Amino acid sequence: MTLRRLARFASKFLWDESGATAIEYALIASGISIVIVAAVIGIGGSLKDRFDGLNGLLK
Repeated sequence: MTLRRLARFASKFLWDESGATAIEYALIASGISIVIVAAVIGIGGSLKDRFDGLNGLLK
């Protein structure tokens, strides 16, 4: 590779923003998944108590 071709390749690589959108979507998806996990953990405790109460009534 000549020096000119290497400089052109480096310039194209540095100005290419096509991967930025994928990274942004990945960050959004990970943020949403964190919120979902937190909600499930928060609701899980109250559901367990409710099912334990129902289980006690059925026995």
